[in-house]
Amino acid sequence: MSDQEPPIESISRDATGKERGLERQLTARQMAMIGIGGALGVGFFLRTSLGIHVAGPAVLITYLIAALIGALFAGALAELAVAHPTAGSFGVYAELYVSRWAGFSVRYAYWFSMAAGMGGQAIAISIYFQWWFPNVPGWIWIVTVSAGLVYLNMLNVGKFGEFEYWLSMIKILAICFFIVFGISLIAGFGHSAPIGASNFRLPGGFFPNGWLAAWTGIVFVISSFCGLEMIAVTAGEAKDPERAVPKALKDMLVRLIAVYVGAMIVLIAAVPWNQIQPGRDVTASPFVTVFRLTGVPAAANIMNFVVLMAAISSMNTGFYIASRMLFSLARGGYAPSPLGRLSAKGTPVAALAVSTLGLAVAAVITKVSPANAYIYFVGLTLFGSMFVWQTVFVSHLRFRRKWLAQGNVLTVRMIGFPYTSILGLGLVTAIIVTTWWVDRLRITIFSGLAWLAVITIGYWIWERRGQTTPRAESHALDASRPSNS
Repeated sequence: MSDQEPPIESISRDATGKERGLERQLTARQMAMIGIGGALGVGFFLRTSLGIHVAGPAVLITYLIAALIGALFAGALAELAVAHPTAGSFGVYAELYVSRWAGFSVRYAYWFSMAAGMGGQAIAISIYFQWWFPNVPGWIWIVTVSAGLVYLNMLNVGKFGEFEYWLSMIKILAICFFIVFGISLIAGFGHSAPIGASNFRLPGGFFPNGWLAAWTGIVFVISSFCGLEMIAVTAGEAKDPERAVPKALKDMLVRLIAVYVGAMIVLIAAVPWNQIQPGRDVTASPFVTVFRLTGVPAAANIMNFVVLMAAISSMNTGFYIASRMLFSLARGGYAPSPLGRLSAKGTPVAALAVSTLGLAVAAVITKVSPANAYIYFVGLTLFGSMFVWQTVFVSHLRFRRKWLAQGNVLTVRMIGFPYTSILGLGLVTAIIVTTWWVDRLRITIFSGLAWLAVITIGYWIWERRGQTTPRAESHALDASRPSNS
């Protein structure tokens, strides 16, 4: 950085101006549901049992810890996103307040984790369709659904937002119905005797595996809140980011906490926790168990439909987020410029097309190593999200001082700064470290660090070729561009 550093506010206008052409059509209601679409995925319906298996009834404490971390993250993110409403979001924040390497690496790490995640969702979609249509090859479902979602993402962002809103609503309604049916089972409505709270008093008590297990389960539970960062990406296409971003983050966090904690209370009360076995099959889901106990007909079919919608929703959101992240990289000079072009409807079609490569990568890895492919994708996606969260906290710690020092006003403030950001950063780092002691997720560190090394080498090569645009030069690009262009 030079001694005559340009004002951060003007650099922010330049970053927003580089993304000129994106349509600002998303409402707070749609933004919150897009985030929920990414967070409330297949994992919650099928992998909930993993957290329960580790922590027992204390998984409720685990979800509350995850909610606390999510709240800290949402506070830091809201402050940054309102100041810099760009599709590059946390990549732009990192570039402005940490380093160009940080801005480069966090965007590529997140882009690849989203692209790979879409591949995993596509494989899941084929499995759920084949549950009903066993004689139809799985690749037909992958191609059909992928083509439909790519087409949807090529339309204007308002249509995408509305479609994702209703997909996410299906998932929320399914959990609400589950809670209602679970309560009827606990209270004994229509049954011989109420279950009450007896399942909370099983041998071993509330912490059957010890206090530490309540923390260890966080590695499975935190993914249920990964999706909050997506709100920052949608800020680049929000109608009124100053109001919409904080509201969307608050609405999403409140809904997720209510849904997750409510569902866990009902689940543990209705089914003995030590009888819930980890499994990926729909029929093994503890949600199916509760529906069956309450006499709901075709419980497995209902759950198969719900997890299918969850997978389609997550894949749909993945296409959106991955394409915007690659678009931002191109507009920032970190990827080939054609990827920064927009269609007549204001969508980055080229970036969207390249992001579908994750489907091919997933297919190849699944073919070569079917036993390890799924957990590899889970680990890589978890590392990508946690790396983003770490970067946001570090960016926020440096943002506040510099933003105020240059005479700018904060319309959104995170309480307890800087201690809340330091706490959040420490907790997220501890989650990554904890995966080392969880055999099924140890690959998170291996895959994440390996990919980060590849990104760093790519950044070094890109810098050597002189492809990036220094921040001091970007200040001179077009300081007159309006922030909402």
